[in-house]
Amino acid sequence: MDRIRIVGGNKLNGTIPISGAKNAALPLMIAALLTEETLILDNVPRLADVAQLQRILGNHGVDIMSAGKRSGDHEYQGQTLHISAANVIDTTAPYELVSRMRASFWVIAPLLARMHEARVSLPGGCAIGTRPVDLLIMALEKLGARIAIDGGYVIASAPGGLTGAEVEFPKVTVSGTHVALMAATLANGTTIITNAACEPEIADVADCLNKMGARISGAGTPRIVIEGVGRLAGARHTVLPDRIETGTYAMAVAMTGGEVLLRGARPELLQSALDVLTDAGVVITPNNEGIRVARNGVGINPVTVSTAPFPGFPTDLQAQLMALMTRAKGTSHITETIFENRFMHVQELARFGSRIHLDGETATIDGIGTLRGAPVMATDLRASVSLVIAGLAAEGETVVNRVYHLDRGFEQLEKKLSACGASIERISER
Repeated sequence: MDRIRIVGGNKLNGTIPISGAKNAALPLMIAALLTEETLILDNVPRLADVAQLQRILGNHGVDIMSAGKRSGDHEYQGQTLHISAANVIDTTAPYELVSRMRASFWVIAPLLARMHEARVSLPGGCAIGTRPVDLLIMALEKLGARIAIDGGYVIASAPGGLTGAEVEFPKVTVSGTHVALMAATLANGTTIITNAACEPEIADVADCLNKMGARISGAGTPRIVIEGVGRLAGARHTVLPDRIETGTYAMAVAMTGGEVLLRGARPELLQSALDVLTDAGVVITPNNEGIRVARNGVGINPVTVSTAPFPGFPTDLQAQLMALMTRAKGTSHITETIFENRFMHVQELARFGSRIHLDGETATIDGIGTLRGAPVMATDLRASVSLVIAGLAAEGETVVNRVYHLDRGFEQLEKKLSACGASIERISER
């Protein structure tokens, strides 16, 4: 199993290219099931989750051709996927595939919309809380699907096709919004989704669906209107840049000092996180190439933050911010409002000597002057990269174990950081 070895203390200087967003690429790939024609996606990141979803789609009979620069190329800008679901041979998504990645459960929506049936295993994924699929099932039932759960599988059917309806979510749900959006594109009549998630990835998927012939308005707002159409066509779409990767590298620069251009980043996708970094004393300068991040000579100011749905502070940057605040000049408070059990990185950050106290959903972080390198264990995707951020600034050597979590969401992390001066390498034990 691979590990990452870091010797801390180097400032970061240079350019880091921002990859395509994993959280948009996955639903965009799934959306290809809605049409017999080929969907071409540019700027798809090379990630373990993308490869896993390719296997899942292949199980349904989807043909996927990948083109793009080799992963070792320095100016790497993602791959292009040609996805053809002309012949869906199987509407079952089995447990052994779905259990490895929660987002793969979303295939239920296009399979039901186009094939009028689906049998999909209940999902697995990161161990950061239960994240049930009840709201997804509720949305499909509103659209006329018949749903049964048997032997760990959701069995859905809509013999005459789905029907437009009003879908009101009792709480904001990104996965529920994606599922309702995809299912409604081929439904008979108009669907109105209220209390919809406003994340940029939702708007990116809707933009692609509209290129395919869907009639969607309001994506990116709490109210989305979808006029169902009889069929969708192929299209070409470029995946938007990854705001979580952008925020992660911005926090790495804030942690170590130095100055880095995050090439291709778009500030409007993560303005709340950039505002928090500005409060912490980091200089953020958007330009026509991306976002320039600098911290030279000044300390890190403590902050008080609560995670919230977009446009609030992203839960997917909570662990990274906590790592940064371990070296702030004072006491910080971070409240996690989205997922329960998303503080598993705290005990690993404590191995660096950090002082973090948990009280329910709030973490209190007393900043210290020096972190010390340690062997640590990644527990989930975002927690794993918080340990990298801590290791970049810690004295001595840090070894991060279980880096397969990192590979699910960060493309060539060690190469991007080492190109900017970090002493970081992957150790393979095959």
